[in-house]
Amino acid sequence: MHLTVLGCYAATPRTFTNPTSQVLEINNHIVLIDCGEGTQVELRRHKIKFSRINHIFISHLHGDHFFGLPGFISTMRLLGREKELHVYGPKGIKEVITLLLKLGDSWTNYPLLFHELTSKESELIFEDTKISVTTIPLDHRIYTNGYLFREKVGNRKLNIEAVEEYGIDKAYYQNIKNGKDITLDNGEVIGNSELTYDPPKPKSYAFCSDTIYDESLAAKIKDVDVLYHESTFLESEAELAKKTKHATAMQAAKVAKAANVKTLVLGHYSTRYKSIELFKEEASTIFPNVLLADDGKTFDF
Repeated sequence: MHLTVLGCYAATPRTFTNPTSQVLEINNHIVLIDCGEGTQVELRRHKIKFSRINHIFISHLHGDHFFGLPGFISTMRLLGREKELHVYGPKGIKEVITLLLKLGDSWTNYPLLFHELTSKESELIFEDTKISVTTIPLDHRIYTNGYLFREKVGNRKLNIEAVEEYGIDKAYYQNIKNGKDITLDNGEVIGNSELTYDPPKPKSYAFCSDTIYDESLAAKIKDVDVLYHESTFLESEAELAKKTKHATAMQAAKVAKAANVKTLVLGHYSTRYKSIELFKEEASTIFPNVLLADDGKTFDF
């Protein structure tokens, strides 16, 4: 599971910081999560092919989380895209994007499919044989969702020595990886556990963008491998965080601890602070395994 942070600062873009956008590579999928201004430039900077992105997940309709989306969609048209592009986001996202395309007479020449969200309960919004994506309802000033990405359990791994010892033909290898027992020519049945190893444990990633501190959030992301949680403010500005419906680094750490996640990644920093290291220092007093997102930073989990 590979994460590329394209932008992770709050409010407005600056010459050296970008608003929220990130690319998650998970089980052969490459998804774009939020699309603040500058996303296209950062995708090019990190040599991430636009054509490999087929699913975009927008948390909410504040500009620092989606103002880069119209440009990205338009560029895909100029690049001659033909395959479908799926956009998941709050109700209204279709209206705002299609209005821009209409007024600019620049309809896409590829299928642009919107999946608008309205539920305030967690719901499964995408699933295939490799991953599932579930919404994480958040409490912000407007309708907002986080997203929980989970790998599906993969095939079992062949124990080559055991398979060869029994003289099993390669034609049966896929059935074995799918978990089936094998019957030898002499009628002996070999249990799958003798021929395979357990597959790698599926990984999970929870993206929680703008939200007020919410203790109940922990139950929705219990035991995930990686939690990205906004930390706009430090605890010294806790009242401001409450007023604007944002969270502090310490509050993000409390959620991570209550949810028993393995790793906490902080982001969405207010630019009022001199160093983002202050966020890690504060969160680490509550939760030990804290990483700092930063523009251009990549993580392998």
